[in-house]
Amino acid sequence: MTASPSFIAVDWGTSHLRAYLCEVQTQSTFKLLAQRDGPGVVKASQHFGQTLVDTVGDWEQEYGSLPIYISGQITSNIGWHVTPYLECPINPEELLNLAVSFSYAGLTIKALPGTKCMLKNNLFDVMRGEELQILGFLKENPEYQHVKVLLCLPGTHTKWVLLDRGEIICFKTAMTGELYDLLCNQSVLIPNDCAKGEFDWESFEQGCELTLGSDNGNLAHGIFSVRTRQLSKDLTPVQAKAYLSGVLIGSDVRASRHASEWQLLSDTQVVVIGTEQLNKCFITALKQIGVKSIGVDVKAATLSGFNYLFNLEMKE
Repeated sequence: MTASPSFIAVDWGTSHLRAYLCEVQTQSTFKLLAQRDGPGVVKASQHFGQTLVDTVGDWEQEYGSLPIYISGQITSNIGWHVTPYLECPINPEELLNLAVSFSYAGLTIKALPGTKCMLKNNLFDVMRGEELQILGFLKENPEYQHVKVLLCLPGTHTKWVLLDRGEIICFKTAMTGELYDLLCNQSVLIPNDCAKGEFDWESFEQGCELTLGSDNGNLAHGIFSVRTRQLSKDLTPVQAKAYLSGVLIGSDVRASRHASEWQLLSDTQVVVIGTEQLNKCFITALKQIGVKSIGVDVKAATLSGFNYLFNLEMKE
């Protein structure tokens, strides 16, 4: 059967571009026909239009003009076309209301907005792209539209998001993934010629225990222990990378545990929406403090969110 694509979804973050060719089957179901990856906002070096054409242009040539939805850091002030931030509390279904439409090289593009909130400590926080994951998760799991739940969306900039009856109430961002990348590649902690190896879960749990069990977090000292434990031959470089991941994720979970915006108790259930590896990391860290959690595939949630918005727009 010949494929009949309906739209192109582009999740374009700081580190990665992921483009999806999608075919709508019913209002709530779709089929992923193809996927392409490309450079994130930072590596695209402002050549955003050409990067998009290079990634999805042949799809348009083969199937004709398709609507393209873009979301993530590409719509921020370090990206291509800036879209506004919607004030929380907000239902993620409202994303289409302030989307920005434009054209480039024959492509018809709709850039989705982000969200913003003010926290109890009077700090301002923002996110872009994760709203699609949240929307898709809620559409795939409608029982969560009627309760209060804490989400963890791990990535370059991990988000902890409080939902109440389908609305995004507030969220906190931690630069966990970006710190890990910087410390692995631009510090003295991990040797440049570190051989690749299987992720060492025992070392990861040791790193989690260090920061989760500290009275004051002790993150800066904990980070340096990645180097000293290699000098003392306690860790190989491969183990040290997993240990560093544990130190950072443990600190992230510890901060969320003590957040004043929500209560992270033993009877709390956290929903982690990420890749299989990141889900396992955060679920492991949460388990160390007695918090139950479940993992949801981030790709499925993202595409479900895009699919819902496409169908919503077709109704209008």
